[in-house]
Amino acid sequence: MSTPVNGSPGLRMGRPFGIPVYVSPTWLIVAAFITWTAEPVFAGYLPGFGRPATYVVALVFAVLLYLSVLAHELAHCVVAKRYGYPVRRIVLYMLGGVSEIEREPDTPGREFFVAAAGPALSLGLGAVGYVLHTFVVPAEGLVNVLIFQLTWANLIVGIFNLVPGLPLDGGRILRAGVWKVTKNSGSGTVAAAWVGRGLAVVMITWPILTSVMTGQAIDVSLMIWSVILASFIWAGATQSLRVARVRARLPQLRARTLARRAVPVTAEVPLSEALRRARDAGAGAMVVVDHESRPVAIVNDAAVSATPEHRRPWVNVGSLARTLEPSLVLGADLEGEPLLDAMRGTPSGEYLLVERGGEIYGVLVTADVNRVFSGV
Repeated sequence: MSTPVNGSPGLRMGRPFGIPVYVSPTWLIVAAFITWTAEPVFAGYLPGFGRPATYVVALVFAVLLYLSVLAHELAHCVVAKRYGYPVRRIVLYMLGGVSEIEREPDTPGREFFVAAAGPALSLGLGAVGYVLHTFVVPAEGLVNVLIFQLTWANLIVGIFNLVPGLPLDGGRILRAGVWKVTKNSGSGTVAAAWVGRGLAVVMITWPILTSVMTGQAIDVSLMIWSVILASFIWAGATQSLRVARVRARLPQLRARTLARRAVPVTAEVPLSEALRRARDAGAGAMVVVDHESRPVAIVNDAAVSATPEHRRPWVNVGSLARTLEPSLVLGADLEGEPLLDAMRGTPSGEYLLVERGGEIYGVLVTADVNRVFSGV
């Protein structure tokens, strides 16, 4: 479970439980790597199989392993949907899976159960695999070998994800615990993120220290996995710290406080004249109104700045304005995360702020909001 992945998610594979599932092209990289590293293992367990048959078996193992990862992510999403949190999609990519849950849990208890669902499912698959391997499937043969390897793989995935450091599920469980004790979700995030960073450092240094102490050569494949996983954990923990800093500034995010006073102008007014009126009124924004003084558009601040001064007498403000859609009209009382959610819904450079009765309060400029979070 992680933060949303931007851009094209990859190839769509289906909608289990109504959740779109995509496979990123980067999955091919790790599938090839798993096939390469697992082939000698299967060659040892299946001496009657020659190459390339053992490579095919290793590739089948890689695919089944990612189906297990999908089940892990689905467990997170099903519990999240049970609590009413919207799930955008699941993306399987190079380092596993990402559940794009669009809202953070609003209580430490819900955070715990959403986070714990994935590892619990992986450990459950490991337990089922152990029973099948030990008591059900014949001891010799390809099927038993695959089940045995998948059993250990799922146990490792489940246990590894319980390590208490973000962005792993165990980090979210730790976050829930600290949140419960301190009554502050930000404190939980910071604590779990720093544990995650420490875990990343240990993962890089441990193979090196082990090699130095034993005098043996470093296992190249183990070192590659350590670097890949440590990089993923460090990046995720760093992102979590950044999110915590952003959330710490949310109380400063008030539409009324950040609003610019707006001057009304009609669309045919030259830009130079509109700017003069704004300066005289001490306004920092311009709203285009019709001849009955109803707001119809907002003049784009970036477009105004990009217009050379010598052209401003010949450019009408209407040509630099964006028509007011309902989603560009926000309540002046909005603040914090609800304000950010409203802005994310329809990205724009400016928003019209209105009072409860519909009266114009001012204009909220996205650049002013961004300055609240500058340096984060």
